[in-house]
Amino acid sequence: MNIFVTGGAGYLGSHTCLELLKAGHDVTVYDNFSNSHPEALARVARLAGRAARLVRGDIRDGAALTAALRASGAEAVIHFAGLKAVGESVEKPLFYYDNNVVGTVRLLEAMTEVGVKSLVFSSSATVYGDPQHLPLTEDHPLSATNPYGRTKLVIEDMLRDFHRSAPDWRIAILRYFNPVGAHESGLIGEDPQGIPNNLLPFVAQVAVGRREFLNVFGDDYPTPDGTGVRDYIHVVDLALGHLRALERLAAHEGLFAVNLGTGTGYSVLDMVHAFERACGHPIAYRIAPRRAGDVAACYAAPDTARALLGWQAERGLDAMCADTWRWQQANPKGYAGS
Repeated sequence: MNIFVTGGAGYLGSHTCLELLKAGHDVTVYDNFSNSHPEALARVARLAGRAARLVRGDIRDGAALTAALRASGAEAVIHFAGLKAVGESVEKPLFYYDNNVVGTVRLLEAMTEVGVKSLVFSSSATVYGDPQHLPLTEDHPLSATNPYGRTKLVIEDMLRDFHRSAPDWRIAILRYFNPVGAHESGLIGEDPQGIPNNLLPFVAQVAVGRREFLNVFGDDYPTPDGTGVRDYIHVVDLALGHLRALERLAAHEGLFAVNLGTGTGYSVLDMVHAFERACGHPIAYRIAPRRAGDVAACYAAPDTARALLGWQAERGLDAMCADTWRWQQANPKGYAGS
């Protein structure tokens, strides 16, 4: 297939582009590099033995987006482009609604104009809000505790409304839990610009000496050790979930939402100690106040993905940390330092 990938140079996008290329698909990446680097795609080409076509552009630029989508000849779109930091979304909610919601409206308009009717959307477990029960099943009530989560929920609602008006569209909504890890080669991984917003890249930067210590936000949650519990999933497993979703859309009409997670929750301190095993030395951390918008625990029921997509996560916690450490050691300053 010919696949158009928005945000394809980012952490999730680059790993998914690699798996798409390895599987024989042709790929066009549309990215503005606001939180990514062109070097990621150069390395994807090295690993895949062939390159994705790159178009630099902003998802909110409807004319440029439509032109790029038309020129790509794409049969389906994977939509990664968007902002994703919970804390930043609390500080800059309009910035998040503009990028995430308005950008998706522009994408749906472009797809309609060009006649591409197959979409895989990057959603998030944040659409479950403060969990009423665990593990989280896809029929759990939807809500959000922060603006980032609300942008994902608004987009999901918009896609459901849109699909009711256009039932010949094929739409997969993939609710990610917490992507971590890196490609086993150490060539591509998570390279946040500025201060990392996610746990594991921050831990890795402490381990490699770029940062003095990790802030653990809250140790008084109702969890076994008082720190937040999350479902961490290896980014390669997550990338492969997108391929299975594309295969499902190619064979079946309709819209579906599915969790991509492992079904196992690990606390912040569990992750710190696992990373200490991977890097071979202690990780300095301090306890800090809770962050606005965070929930105590969040982990998936992964059964629907197994039944619907024939997919399940295969890489465990030790592989997540070992691959992250390999990436961080090989790229101490990220892509820009290459």
